[in-house]
This record gives sequence, structure tokens and C-alpha cells, in this order.
Amino acid sequence: MAGFALTNIYNNYLTTYAPSLPGTRYDTHKRSELKGIYESILRQAKESPLFLLDTRADTTKFAINMKENARELKNTISSLSPDDAVSVLDKKTAYSSDEDIITAKFIGDSDRKVNPEDVPSFEIEVKQLAGTQVNLGHFLPADGMELPPDAYSFDIHINDTDYEFQFNIETGDTNKDLQEKLSRLINRSNIGVDASVSEDADGRSALRLESHATGRLIDDGDIFRVSDDNTSKTAGAVEYFGLSDITQPARNAVFTLNGNEHSAYSNSFTIDKSYEVTLRGVSEEDKPTTVGLKPDVDSLVGNISDLVRGYNDFVRRAAEYIASYGSSAKFNSEMGSIRNQYRNELDAVGLTFSEDGTIDIDKGLLESSAGEGDPHSTLRAISNFTSSLVNEAQRISLNPMNYTNRVVVEYKNPGKNFPNPYITSMYSGMMFNGYC
Repeated sequence: MAGFALTNIYNNYLTTYAPSLPGTRYDTHKRSELKGIYESILRQAKESPLFLLDTRADTTKFAINMKENARELKNTISSLSPDDAVSVLDKKTAYSSDEDIITAKFIGDSDRKVNPEDVPSFEIEVKQLAGTQVNLGHFLPADGMELPPDAYSFDIHINDTDYEFQFNIETGDTNKDLQEKLSRLINRSNIGVDASVSEDADGRSALRLESHATGRLIDDGDIFRVSDDNTSKTAGAVEYFGLSDITQPARNAVFTLNGNEHSAYSNSFTIDKSYEVTLRGVSEEDKPTTVGLKPDVDSLVGNISDLVRGYNDFVRRAAEYIASYGSSAKFNSEMGSIRNQYRNELDAVGLTFSEDGTIDIDKGLLESSAGEGDPHSTLRAISNFTSSLVNEAQRISLNPMNYTNRVVVEYKNPGKNFPNPYITSMYSGMMFNGYC
């Protein structure tokens, strides 16, 4: 009985509160970077005043949203300049002659001395996209249930690992109730399989499983298998729900590269250590797509356009959060200071601040500015502006509570305080989507 209750508690936690994982490679960090963040938190906490914390739900939501918004801005800048803000002006940009079929990213040497003519271009014709494995279960009456109440389990074998899923069927449970419960349970486990509930025209429902990965394995095996042959609880759910039925086998991508046929497990892969390409569609016969490197000016203008797009998204989202919350004098002051510092210099190269704080691009003026002399000198303001944005995003990420409306109780004696290594922040217990 105790085990039955514990299983219920565990499954409820996993399906309701398990955190989602960060979405990009820029959310992972080196040990030195994490150490730097820790030291920054210590310095900040050392001199931070004591204040009354507003515990209203909209305050918590505002703080979390601001932290996430700052993270998105940092990720955007990192995708353009992984080393420093100046490299926004150096990074080379790949092009595709048909982005509906192929998108491309240059991953080679980003040094500004690279001549685009020295980097080879490629002709790619896509014959077949890589596909995922799909298991579509039996369509069952939504309100019915023929399995008797009991504790059940089944295993999903993926990446040479078996994952056991346990669940309970109680009196009154329906097929759709269980399918939705299993869907949440599998999705929260983050094992590389997405689960959803499909419905047909007759109102019946089925559990659908789809792999994250694509492509056939070397031994031509399946990406994942579902069974309850050797599970720890009652068997029978796999056969009843049809979880082991493969309705779409995984397949490899097939394409020609400069006339030679190749295959790949994934739709994203690298070519000649120069390009990272993603296949998006199937080519028309004998109509290959060209992938190459843009000229320096085109690359630079494209990078700046992406930077402005990321900045505008950051400003608009922040305005929405502030409108819902009420006000954030500190954020408005800091962003206003950044805009005033660079307004004239950015306006001279084609980037103009609007009344709402977003940036409008005069592409003609930007292209002419980029083409005149050394772009590092002409567009230095953009690099400095980017550095200021990185610093602002870092400040928000370290302590978003600084941007809420607080009542200060006591200021610490300046310069006479010591960091406490065991208390990085009085708010470190807050949960931000499962990570801080």
C-alpha cells in the first residue's frame, strides 16, 4: 500500500513540477564562467541593502519573466559573437539560394581576413529528409476503460537505456485520462521521446509517441522500443494501448553534394568544417541549392540586423511585463541611459531609436557606412552598444529582484562588509524554470 501511494506521489510530481531543460547550447557554461557568476553574486550580496520582499504573484511572475527575457537576449548576442561583442562585426555569414530547401550557417574561421572567395561553395540537391520514428497506438473510446484497476508499468528502450514508467489505474479512470497522464509522464522525463494524444473523427483517442532523433541506426534497429515483457509492475498496458506499434519507421536524409550522393542520420550536419546546414524540404529534380559565403558587407549588415531584431524583441517583451506588473523605475532608467549614450552615434550609421525604445534600421545608410573604410572604426558604436546590452542582461540575470518595486529597510556600511560564501543571495531559493 505504501509503495502504491509513493508511486502516485512521484508520478504527480514528475508530471506537474519537473523542470524543462534549457533550450540552446548557450545555456551551458564552462567551469570558469560558472565561477565568475558565483563571484559576481558574492560581490553583489556583500553590499546589497536589506529590503522587504513583495510576495505578490505578479511580482514573482515579473521577476521570472525579466530573467528569462535577459537570457534570451544574451543567447541572441552569443549566437552572433560567441567570444566578445566586437566579433559581431567580424562573423562571416553563409547564404543559401533557396532557404525553403536548405538553411546554412558558417562555422569556419571567423577572422575578418578570410576572403569569401577562398571558401568553397556547394551544390546540394535534397532527395529525402531524415524522419523520426512514430508509434501510434490503438484508437480507443475516450470514456471507456477495459484494464482492471492496478499498478502498471512499461519500459521504453532508447539510447541503450531502459526507462520504466509506472502508473496506476483506479476505478473511474478512462482511456483518455490515462493517455493524457502517460503523455505528461513521458514528456516530463526528457528521454528523447515526445508523447501526445490524437483523436479521430469518431471521438476515439490514441497515444502517439515520436522520437526526437531521426535516421536509421547502424544495425537498422529502431530508435526506441516499448514493452512490458520484463517490467516490475502489472503488464498489459502496452498491448492494450498499442504503444509498441511502429506506424512510421525512422529514415535517413538522402542528398547529393556536388553531384555525389550522400546520406545522413539528421537533417542538420556540417560540410567541410565550414558550413552547418539544415535540410528543410525536398528539391525539385535537377534543381540543386547553392550554399556559399556572403561578401563581408552583406555578412556584417545581416549580423547587425539579427542583433537589432533580438534587441527589439527584448524591449517589447520587457514592456509587456512592466505593463502587467505596474512599473520598474530601475529598468527604465538603465535602458534610457544606454539609449542616450549611443543615440547620436547609432543614428549616424542608420540605427534610430523609436519612442518605444526599439530600433529602426535605415538599411541603405547602414550598408554605405559598413562599406566605408574600416568597419571596426566606422561602426565602433555598435560594438560598444552590444557590450552594454550584454552587461545589462547580466545584471538582470544575476538578480531580477532588483527591478521590482522594493521597500529598502537598511543600507549596509559601504566597504566594511564581508561576503558570506554560504549565502550567495537572500533570494537564491527562488525557482526560475528549474534553474537559477
